[in-house]
Amino acid sequence: MSAYNNFTIETDADGIALVTWDMPDKSMNVFTVEVMDELDKIIDQVVADAAVKGVVITSGKSSFSGGADLSMIKASFDLLKDAQAADPATAVKKLFDTTGRMTWLFRKLETSGKPWVSAINGTCMGGAFEMSLACHGRVASNAKSVKIALPEVKVGIFPGAGGTQRVPRLANAQDALQMMTTGSSLTGARAKAMNLVHQVVEPDQLIPAAKQMIKDGLKPVQPWDEKGFKAPGGGIWTPASAQLWPAAPAILRRETAGNYPGALAILKCVYEGLQVPFETGLRIEQRYFTHILQTTEAFSMIRSLFISMQELGKGARRPAGIPKAEFKKVAVVGAGFMGASIAYVTAAAGIPVVLIDRDQEAADKGKTHSEGLVTGAIGKGRMSKEDGEKLLSLITPTPDYAALADADLVIEAVFEDRTVKKEVTEKIEAVLKEDAIFASNTSTLPITGLAKNSRRPNQFIGIHFFSPVENMMLVEVILGKETGDKALATALDYVAAIRKTPIVVNDTRGFYVNRCVFRYMAEAYDMLIEGVPAAMIENAAKMAGMPVGPLSLNDEVAVDLSYKIFKASIADLGAESVDLRHMELVTTLVEGEGRLGRKAGKGFYDYPPKPAKKKLWPGLKDLYPQQKPEDVDIQVLKQRLLVTIALEAARTMEEGIVTDPREADVGSILGFGFAPYTGGTLSYIDGMGVKAFVALCEKLAATYGSHFQPTPLLKDMAAKDETFYGRFAPQAKKAA
Repeated sequence: MSAYNNFTIETDADGIALVTWDMPDKSMNVFTVEVMDELDKIIDQVVADAAVKGVVITSGKSSFSGGADLSMIKASFDLLKDAQAADPATAVKKLFDTTGRMTWLFRKLETSGKPWVSAINGTCMGGAFEMSLACHGRVASNAKSVKIALPEVKVGIFPGAGGTQRVPRLANAQDALQMMTTGSSLTGARAKAMNLVHQVVEPDQLIPAAKQMIKDGLKPVQPWDEKGFKAPGGGIWTPASAQLWPAAPAILRRETAGNYPGALAILKCVYEGLQVPFETGLRIEQRYFTHILQTTEAFSMIRSLFISMQELGKGARRPAGIPKAEFKKVAVVGAGFMGASIAYVTAAAGIPVVLIDRDQEAADKGKTHSEGLVTGAIGKGRMSKEDGEKLLSLITPTPDYAALADADLVIEAVFEDRTVKKEVTEKIEAVLKEDAIFASNTSTLPITGLAKNSRRPNQFIGIHFFSPVENMMLVEVILGKETGDKALATALDYVAAIRKTPIVVNDTRGFYVNRCVFRYMAEAYDMLIEGVPAAMIENAAKMAGMPVGPLSLNDEVAVDLSYKIFKASIADLGAESVDLRHMELVTTLVEGEGRLGRKAGKGFYDYPPKPAKKKLWPGLKDLYPQQKPEDVDIQVLKQRLLVTIALEAARTMEEGIVTDPREADVGSILGFGFAPYTGGTLSYIDGMGVKAFVALCEKLAATYGSHFQPTPLLKDMAAKDETFYGRFAPQAKKAA
């Protein structure tokens, strides 16, 4: 045994050293500076020890490793910032050297002269898989928990520790590019088929099989270090490559609209790297990685999609000093689509749940929804039959409100109608135990108003799920005026238990996400009324980085829902609260044409029977005089769609609805897919610079209407040269 904090080493009678990576106080192994320092010393130790014939590296945890701790990347941003301030001339050189640390450590491992085998269990991602690729042999477990991936592109960077050089020297270039530019996960079997692992074995055979590779005479030399090595398919200058490489950038542009510099860098690294010796390829990769780390996209995506998401998931907004809630039983009232889905994710987290509706038939129908999801998951191999049966056994459908008497949390998910919600609240509270928390799942109705129906408004909170609940990672937790800390802590503990990411918002009509979504759809209405061809609106949205166009999104949420919301706004706030041209448009679709959205098979799109694809309704062009496509500036369309959403996000900060920029950013990406490369709505503004954003708003307002006018907060921030993350710094608030 050797003394390391993160590793143990045991050498057996055959001279094989088993290096077990098991970081103390962490649920998953990650690369840190200390881990790299220790791995460096281990390489030296096994090379110096003549008794060691080879090395097997594995994990002491249920997963191999999640890769590099991205706080190291964050530290690189800080280093760059400090170095640029002190000595701009050497700042990039310092960053280049720092980012190369892992690259050259792995190169040292693979040229150490002794064979290394990586024994992969569970998750093996990012830097951990890049280290495994540097090992001379790789054995993976055949367990369903095995996920092998290089997912860095999803947070704005790319595999920068040799991944772009080793993968295309093992797998064919097309598969290599597909794996790295999408960041998709591979099973052990798929990784073996791609030649990225050598063997896939039963979990209990993992270490014996890895050791056997060494006993069988595994060469301590990588294929690319042997004379005459050729990449699979023959490298760049072959007929097959002549078909692949001209098409690859075009396919990437179709998928990403050129918004992700990290994805394009992967193509460049592979294409250039395969034409030069391996170590030169590593330097090319290091150069591109240093460049990508300096982009606004990488900084913003890492901050929002990794650091902020982790902080929020770990309870950054949870009130201190309140014991963690234990959920022995949760009740969901309302077994419609949303309620049934909430019951499913609750049971999937191992929590017993009572599903209540007006009669047994309606309640049973709600459970049937879960049965369908379980059957689908088993069919796709994502769930075992036993796990499916266990999940379903946790859901009890009943019309009897007495069944929720001992529930720790009740989630009301009935029809979006104040009167219905009032009746249900009173029925629930008649049997609910004193210390239970009451949550309402509502997408638009203010929580403070709903809490007036409760005898204990301090224990009343909003929990807004997004559809489909089982797939959407975001939950909005809404505070009413009287909501207490215990209710907030319980809601956040519940969201953590069902493994979703929460954002906490104060009460307002539409809360945060829906306010932004409504602005997105409203801008599309404006464009239609101006005569912009519908196809240009949808394509501009995708080119701007949105996952779906605003008209398609409106069909998904239902056009008649927009119609109902307009009517409710007019009833509550008067005719001036809505744009009457928009009301006229949706009235025409809903009342005049019966086009209610996807659920009706027709909305802004027509939805023919599968396998035919949906297509825009041709009648849209007859509603308003059409502009010629060549007269429409696509760049302006893209700006309008992103700016209108970002402006609404800024308004919610100004009004105190959202109080933490992390939540505005994470909420916008997870809630409706706001252009992820920007890092979210407020990062989009900060990344552009508030001054530039205000100038763009004023320019758009002059042509397209006063809703583009920058708010007083934005003007003040522009004058003071501030950012949202500076003015509303979450860390500073925590310290205070």
